[in-house]
Order: sequence, then C-alpha cells, then structure tokens
Amino acid sequence: MDRQPVLEGERLLLRPLRPDDWDALYAVASDPLIWELHPAHDRWQEPVFRAFFADALAGGGAMVAIDRASGAVIGSSRWQAHDPSGTGSVEIGWTFLARSHWGRVWNEEMKRLMLAHAFRWVARVDFRVGEGNLRSRGAMERIGGRLSARDGGVVETASGPARHVIYEITRERFAEGPLLRR
Repeated sequence: MDRQPVLEGERLLLRPLRPDDWDALYAVASDPLIWELHPAHDRWQEPVFRAFFADALAGGGAMVAIDRASGAVIGSSRWQAHDPSGTGSVEIGWTFLARSHWGRVWNEEMKRLMLAHAFRWVARVDFRVGEGNLRSRGAMERIGGRLSARDGGVVETASGPARHVIYEITRERFAEGPLLRR
C-alpha cells in the first residue's frame, strides 16, 4: 500500500508529512483544547508533541492536511499497522484538526480521501479511539464506523495508560456508506 500519496479533495490537500512542517503543525497542535478529550491530553506540550511528530515522520505513513483555500496547515492524520495478509487491513488515526476546522466537512473529507485510497489495497480499515473520547467516537459513527468486537486494549501514552476501542469500516460498508453520499 502506498502510504505517502498526495490526495486532493474539494477543501483539503493531503500530502506526506515533512520535517519542515514542524512549525506550522505545532502551531495547530499547541492548542490544549484539541487534546482535551484525547487519551494523550498533554500532546499540546512541545516535548510531547515533538515525540509524536518524530514518530509520525519515522513511521512513513503520516499526512499533513492543508486547507486548499488558504494554503494553511490545519492538521494531520496517518496510516499505520498495514497488514497485507489475507484481504488486508490498515489503521487510520492520530488525526487532529485546528479548532477553526472542526465540524463535519473537514474531518469527513479527510477520512473519505484516506479511505478511498486505502481501499485500493485493503478490505478493512481500523480506527483506534480513546474509550472516553466521545467527540471522536461520535465522528466515527457519523462516517459509518462500526464498533468492532476486537478489543482496542490499553495503550500507554505520555499521560499514562488509556483504554481504547476499535471502529472499523469495510470496503463494502464504505461503498454503501454515508461518506460517499456527500
């Protein structure tokens, strides 16, 4: 699976994250309210975000989100845990957007672009979401994600252990789901 594409939608351009994106992306991520419900609620702090950013670069699947109208960096997301065995799966996550771009249209366009790209290679996309992150869980349900019976487990964050759940969208569900009706 190509985890470093350039994807373009009506409002967003998604391109691979680069080291020189640090300043613009940290300017977005330094807002504590973005991380308020997130398991890593201290990610707005520079040392914590610096580790997150370094991990994103090292993993090779991180994308930066750019508002096409203004050219401003407004957030990021990434692909991880690609499993090509069987029918294949990949995880999409670590998504955050500037509060100025909160609301359905931005997140939904980002996920639609990433899902359409991923389903060229895999049959299922997983999303690991903090159990108490009701904002992200609601967003997952609006885009057609279904809570999986698989256990998301406890993930160690810089803030401490955090319980996660897994949502999934299959290629078939995506083809009939709400994201394509827009």
